[in-house]
Amino acid sequence: MAASKAKTGVSTDTGSPKDVNGPAGRPESSPNRTYSLDELETVATVGTGTFGRVFLVKDQKSQAFFALKQMKISDVIRLKQEQHVHNEKEVLTEINHPFLIRLFWTHHDERFLYMLIDYVPGGELFSYLRTRGRFTNSTGLFYTSEIVCAIEYLHSKEIVYRDLKPENILLDSEGHIRLTDFGFAKKLSDRTWTLCGTPEYLAPEVIQSKGHGRAVDWWALGILVFEMLAGYPPFYDDNPFGIYQKILSGKLEFPRHLDFYVKDLIKKLLVIDRARRLGNMKNGADDVRKHRWFKTVDWEAVPLRKLKPPIVPKLSHEGDTSNFDIYPESDWKKDPPVPPKDLETFSSF
Repeated sequence: MAASKAKTGVSTDTGSPKDVNGPAGRPESSPNRTYSLDELETVATVGTGTFGRVFLVKDQKSQAFFALKQMKISDVIRLKQEQHVHNEKEVLTEINHPFLIRLFWTHHDERFLYMLIDYVPGGELFSYLRTRGRFTNSTGLFYTSEIVCAIEYLHSKEIVYRDLKPENILLDSEGHIRLTDFGFAKKLSDRTWTLCGTPEYLAPEVIQSKGHGRAVDWWALGILVFEMLAGYPPFYDDNPFGIYQKILSGKLEFPRHLDFYVKDLIKKLLVIDRARRLGNMKNGADDVRKHRWFKTVDWEAVPLRKLKPPIVPKLSHEGDTSNFDIYPESDWKKDPPVPPKDLETFSSF
């Protein structure tokens, strides 16, 4: 059974920001539109995290629903997450893809940073996995196909995502995926050395501090495919160091019910030598797409959202929050303003 996973390092994770209704009901990003906090009516909290919350808000002008990610500047600074926050904004400003969350507006005042993003009403893939125990081969194939397209797109922009896991995959109103939480994402010209991610999903080169690049996303895909189809991650232990030891040993034990081809795909993604890891060789994502497990997939149809989703979220209206946990509404906003020198760090936000 899938269990919620803790992160190592701290991201700007404020729970899961969430989309308005796929292309049909999605708010269009107007380049001339500026938003204001006064016009955003808070409906409910839909996520909480280390130093922030995500609120479902309704824009009074357009009547569209958005997610507003609100982060305490004092906590961001205390946890030394300034660079992650700037990275997240930089990445979100640059991306535009049907399987990725979109950023509409950023703002800051003397207490908080704000990011206005898609509200994705279907909730986390993690919740559906937890309810079902594990996914069928065809269900796993659908989600993996959409994720491969998302990863390939990010890598084409020289962005490494670094936080692939079921909690960061949201379902829109039609059941297609949207990757969220870009707190660990980074534009990469070469390699990076920051230890960040979720223990069960860390690639060997991250644990060994060898410097890592885009190959870590293909490793995480192997972990995710295993977890979706088995119901638990391949390397699991009660403490992170036990997990790291198992990852570095690379020993895989598959449940008997797994399809022959998917086992082969997982083995080729979970290769310790990243130079031989599927997705990270000279043909890149092409090698992944051409794997036999995907033989029934029409790859041109995938980014056009033409594949039929195996799970369609139950929604009564666009601002439905029933697919998210209920959070107590607190007097979270009563913090003192931060000193002007701390605000300077975010003057461009």
